[in-house]
Amino acid sequence: MSNTKDIIYREPVPEDAEKIVDFYNYVGGETTYLSFEKDEYPMDAAGQREDILSTNAHPASIMLLAMDGDEILGIGTIHSSNKIKARHQGELGIVVAKKYQAQGIGSEIIRRLIDFCKNNGITTRIQLDTRCDNEVAVKLYERFGFEIEGRLKNTTLLNGVYYDLYVMGLML
Repeated sequence: MSNTKDIIYREPVPEDAEKIVDFYNYVGGETTYLSFEKDEYPMDAAGQREDILSTNAHPASIMLLAMDGDEILGIGTIHSSNKIKARHQGELGIVVAKKYQAQGIGSEIIRRLIDFCKNNGITTRIQLDTRCDNEVAVKLYERFGFEIEGRLKNTTLLNGVYYDLYVMGLML
């Protein structure tokens, strides 16, 4: 268990790419709530390096790592479009490794992502998708002011069972 006071929250550098890919491939096997399974993360290290550079260069996008020394505990992202009509909206994604959940790390990541959006001069809306049965996540998002805006039926198929997704939004 990590001591939460030792956790550093920072944006990634290209040298973090391989560690980020490994983290996503690992956590994909820890939970069924992500859109990918173990070792199914869609980027390799080279693609992740490019993503880090483009995200860091975008004024309304951010990736945030929760680190304890060299270990990634969680990752949060806001991805925003370059298109004029859509760039005011950021898409939030977050995952915390199972052994570090329920320690306030996810809340701190979300708080920092929302602060980034409030202060970037562009973002006025944050959106996310989460499975309807992921009650812990839904309650967490609601604590930050996200509202359920819609339900996408049968969006996820897992072991022969369909699950719905909530679309949740936060107006800044």
